[in-house]
Amino acid sequence: MKSFVALCVTLAASVAMPAAAGPGPVVSPAVMALHQKLITLDTHLDTPANFSRPGWDFTAGHDGHEDFSQVDLPRMAKGGLDGGFFAIYTAQGPRTPEGIRAAREAALVRAMDIREMVAAHPDRMELAFTADDAARIAAKGKVIVYQSIENSYPLSGDIGLMATFYKFGVRMIGPAHFRNNDWADSSTDPAGLEWHGLSPAGKAFVAEANRLGMILDASHSSDDVLDQMLALSATPIILSHSGCKAVYDHPRNVDDARLKALAAKGGVIQINSYGDYIAKAVASPARDAEMKALMAKVGNRRDLPPAEVAALMKERRAILAKYPGSRPDFDMFAKHLLHALKLVGPEHVGIGLDWDGGGGVIGMEDVTDIPKITAVIKAAGYSDKDLANIWSGNVLRVLKAAEIYAKGAAAKS
Repeated sequence: MKSFVALCVTLAASVAMPAAAGPGPVVSPAVMALHQKLITLDTHLDTPANFSRPGWDFTAGHDGHEDFSQVDLPRMAKGGLDGGFFAIYTAQGPRTPEGIRAAREAALVRAMDIREMVAAHPDRMELAFTADDAARIAAKGKVIVYQSIENSYPLSGDIGLMATFYKFGVRMIGPAHFRNNDWADSSTDPAGLEWHGLSPAGKAFVAEANRLGMILDASHSSDDVLDQMLALSATPIILSHSGCKAVYDHPRNVDDARLKALAAKGGVIQINSYGDYIAKAVASPARDAEMKALMAKVGNRRDLPPAEVAALMKERRAILAKYPGSRPDFDMFAKHLLHALKLVGPEHVGIGLDWDGGGGVIGMEDVTDIPKITAVIKAAGYSDKDLANIWSGNVLRVLKAAEIYAKGAAAKS
């Protein structure tokens, strides 16, 4: 997830355009039937940020062109998404006692938001804690709710909190986000590298995640961090929402050599749909300036009641109408996906679209469009078994490996 103002600028084109069937493949009835049979998991859902929005109901259907949202229970059912990793995201703030304390409180509240949402709808959702839980919950027709931490800034100075969040149900954890922190370097900090990978505390972070049985997530972290995680971790690494540098050379994307190293250690890249990382956007400084001014005027959109959000969207559309731009479409997303599949094989690729955190492209605006992913993979000649691995088997294999290692380590201690 981006900082609020930057995220709103990035989403500008997406909310300006009506939903469209294309580009991308047409989803045939046969492909849709196959898609519905699969256990489908997205490894990076920022949707919990919406759970506390005034007047917003995860169980009701929404139009993202009116309220920014991309995932809710009705749209998950329509798109055939069975669940995924719901993110406990905290923006990087000051690395001070006060900043860390505020971040810790925010992360704990977000974790409670997820648990309370599931507890309020036990007939429709269920928390998942092990790899085996996915099939069991799917068989009940419920949404599978794993939890992850994006940016471990809230844990700064207290690695013991990782065990606390593990007890809450967190099973995937990434050290950094847009900026460097006490654990690791970010791939996008304007200040450049601080630790040249993991800090000394970050190396202990890797060991503790292994001990507990958490998947280590290198998305947003620097290339050096990925290299060091691969060297240090006793279990496979995941990139929960990343892209391929060979398709678009962006710091958030991963080069082919590192993708091969990731796969060689059993890891998985989950392809995202975040426009800034898929292709170079058409620049429009005037549009971005007006959008920034609008967002500064209204404050945090997630705190606004529905009527004010709708009014905000109307103003946004008026600005964007003056500055028609471009953003990546489904076909550009597919280039990243198909490149990864060709390079490392279907045992090492998955889906992490960054919904409600800035993900989405023309032709895949919200979760209802994800059957197109199944269609494009099938059209490329991959088997039903490959699809099962891509949509959930690979990430569950990585989680199972983390569980097995943790049990073995516990038995030895």
